Amino acid sequence: MKKKLWMIAAILLFCGANVLTSCSKDDDTTIVKPAKEYFTLWNQCEALTALQDYVKDVTNPSSPNYIKEEDRIATFDMDGTFVGELYPTYFEYNLLEYRALDDATYKDIAPEDVKETAQDIRDFVRNGKKLPDHFDMKHAYAAAKAYAGMTLAEFDAYVKAYAKQPANGFSGMTYGQSHYKPMLEVFDYLKANGFTYYVVSGSDRFICRALVDDIGIPSNRVIGMDVKLHSTCQGTEEGVNYTMGKEENLVRTDELLIKNLKTNKVLQISQEIGKVPVLSFGNSGGDAAMHNYALGNTRYKSAAFMLIADDDQRDHANREKALKLGQQWREAGYHVISMRDDFKTIYGDGVMKTDFAFPAE
Repeated sequence: MKKKLWMIAAILLFCGANVLTSCSKDDDTTIVKPAKEYFTLWNQCEALTALQDYVKDVTNPSSPNYIKEEDRIATFDMDGTFVGELYPTYFEYNLLEYRALDDATYKDIAPEDVKETAQDIRDFVRNGKKLPDHFDMKHAYAAAKAYAGMTLAEFDAYVKAYAKQPANGFSGMTYGQSHYKPMLEVFDYLKANGFTYYVVSGSDRFICRALVDDIGIPSNRVIGMDVKLHSTCQGTEEGVNYTMGKEENLVRTDELLIKNLKTNKVLQISQEIGKVPVLSFGNSGGDAAMHNYALGNTRYKSAAFMLIADDDQRDHANREKALKLGQQWREAGYHVISMRDDFKTIYGDGVMKTDFAFPAE
């Protein structure tokens, strides 16, 4: 009896070994899928080490700094953080300039204050003239007027059509393709480690949605400047008194609700996300409040990262200014990402920095 049991056990062990090691009749080796590499476009650097060490720590269930997956919230500014902004200014500024001064369907009916704001942008980008004080708000009010009356679908199509134009100051890239490729790897890495990330931008929410659509960021994770919306036939009725019909669409109005900069970013994060982020990424003083909000998280370990535009060979940049900002951000407690030193590429192969080109007026 013992001999039979021993023989059965031996047979089972032999078969089990075959099951564990065989892939086919002709191959008795196990195929091991290689681990995904997340940062192939980065040089090894202090900022990347800090990010990886942080993520490993807070995703380790044995760590005292462990963060539950539902609380792993990361916020990202857009312009200058993972989308280009130096061609030679913000995408939404270029878009307004085109809308008010070049778009044959609109330029002849554009309000004077919208034309004036667009001309401010043109004088800035073409002649180096200084923008007026508090121009971010002047632009926001003008932009609200410039696209009023468009349905959301029409505006989305308008933005995407403009984004197909060649990015000024570069060859081999359109505006819509001007993503910092190494920063897209950060999105992939965070997603693989259970983080939920949000775009929190000073640009128009619906411009941001159009620009990030092709890199897989859901529209419900985009926060930005907002204008009031109406339904097609709502007229002057307040929404609380009006019932939208089945065949109606949502339309942009000329009423600005919020310019999403500085502390307004924090207020919008609180209202729309409902949780304090643990990671924050930005590139300017307009993001400092958002960073400080994350770093002030009393429940979890947190970190903040600032990109500096210090690469004047592969991008349009003021290196001296960027280095001063880098020192300022370090003193504020933020990790600094150097586009020149930390990125193997910025926009990917085949993209070259060129001189700016402007059509004759």
